[in-house]
Formats: sequence, structure tokens, C-alpha cells
Amino acid sequence: MADSKLSGHSVLVVVANYGVEQDELLVPVQHLRDAGAEVQIAAVSSDPIQTLVGDKDPGQKVTPDRTLDDVDASAYDALVLPGGTLNADALRLQDKAVALVRAFPSAHRPVAAICHGAWGLVEADVVKGKTLTSYPSLRTDIRNAGGRWVDESAVSDNSNGWTLVTSRTPDDLEDFLKAIEEALTEPAS
Repeated sequence: MADSKLSGHSVLVVVANYGVEQDELLVPVQHLRDAGAEVQIAAVSSDPIQTLVGDKDPGQKVTPDRTLDDVDASAYDALVLPGGTLNADALRLQDKAVALVRAFPSAHRPVAAICHGAWGLVEADVVKGKTLTSYPSLRTDIRNAGGRWVDESAVSDNSNGWTLVTSRTPDDLEDFLKAIEEALTEPAS
């Protein structure tokens, strides 16, 4: 039986149709659904999403629930940005994806990004004054965008009226998921 601690919460997961890191998409989606949240995956197109394992080996294919063009950000309580180098790089070139990333902080709603997913935060210009983590190769990008990069498994920053949850790699998923749950159930300070 599904846990219901996130019942009544809706979460949007945004990905490109190719290159998302398999575990950074599938593990959070399943975990949040098991905890009672309604989770929808939005991709650039309605084509199947080809996940990758370790940024190179084909993983599972996933059918998106909707496209970026069909998303109304106000319908969701939180946004999750999985990583995968190719996924994150492609998404930051999608105006609709960048606009979605901006919409959540503007509405004081949580955003969670893991690994290279933080590139979307940099592109949306929402990291200034925030403390966050990511895959280590993004630290200079984050610092240049005004964020404070730290090397921790998961970081929650509740400053500026919205919560930003970040994590480094799939190895940190347990801490990342716990921080997302807390962001959904505890108000930002």
C-alpha cells in the first residue's frame, strides 16, 4: 500500500527526450508516487524518453505524461530537474523549460535538482544568493551565477522565500528524496 504522507501534493518532473540519467528520473518519480504525490513527467515532445545509465548506456524508455508546451506551472507544488549531462544541456536551450524553472521560485514553490540538473537553475538565473550542490563540474557555473557551491550529498536552502533542494549524483538519491519530502511538507522560511 502506498504511503500517503505526500497525498495532495503534485510534482512536475521536466526532462528532455534523450539523455536523462535513468535513476535520477525513475527513482524520484517512483518514490514520490509511493509516498502519495501525483507526479507528472513533462518532456520536450511526446516521443518516448530514452534514459541513459552513466551518461552513455541506454536505459529504460519512459512515456512522458505531457509535453513542456502543455504544462501550467501553477498546477504543481514542486519541480524536479533530474540530471544527465545531455538531458540538462538540451533543456537549458528550451525556452519553455527555462520559463518553468523560473516560475516555481517566483511562486515560492520548491525546486529540486540533482547532478547536471542544476544547469537549468543557472540558465533560469535563480541561484543568486542560494547555497547548493551539483555534479562537481558545475561548481564554476554556479559560482558565476551568484550561488554558493558546496560538496554535500543534499542541500536545502530556504532563503528568499522558496526552497531549493540539490544533490550531486545518483549515489545521493536517498538524501535527495528525504529533502524533497521535507520541502513539500514544511513551509519555506
